[in-house]
Amino acid sequence: MPDTIFASSVFFTLSIAGDDLGAFHTCDGLGAQMEVEQFTEGGNNGFTWQLPSRITWSNITMTRPVTSDSAKILTWFNEVIQQAERKDGEIVARTPDLTPVVRWQVLGIIPIRWQGPTFDPSQSQVAVETLEIAHEGLQAS
Repeated sequence: MPDTIFASSVFFTLSIAGDDLGAFHTCDGLGAQMEVEQFTEGGNNGFTWQLPSRITWSNITMTRPVTSDSAKILTWFNEVIQQAERKDGEIVARTPDLTPVVRWQVLGIIPIRWQGPTFDPSQSQVAVETLEIAHEGLQAS
């Protein structure tokens, strides 16, 4: 039987250039799309070659309730405003007991959107923040 961990509930940790930015409850957008160019070969009418071309990486959106780590996101965002430097990072899916399920190396990260929480005393909802990042590629590790 293969050694497989089936996580019924996971959370995600994010670090950028070794700086821990904390845990997030959701992570959306881990994906890519490959463009394909069609090439027809003279004398071969049975098929068309499908040749890989450019790859487009989806933006990654992560959300979490506001925590003491929330200030780290805004600090990083402000650093990028001063000097737009892309950095590599890592997203790790973890089980509630902190066991890593899978790790993704995220290359050339830059934050593109941060949405702070909405505070409404008439609602009994948790204050949530959202971070969206653009990147230049993913590698599983």
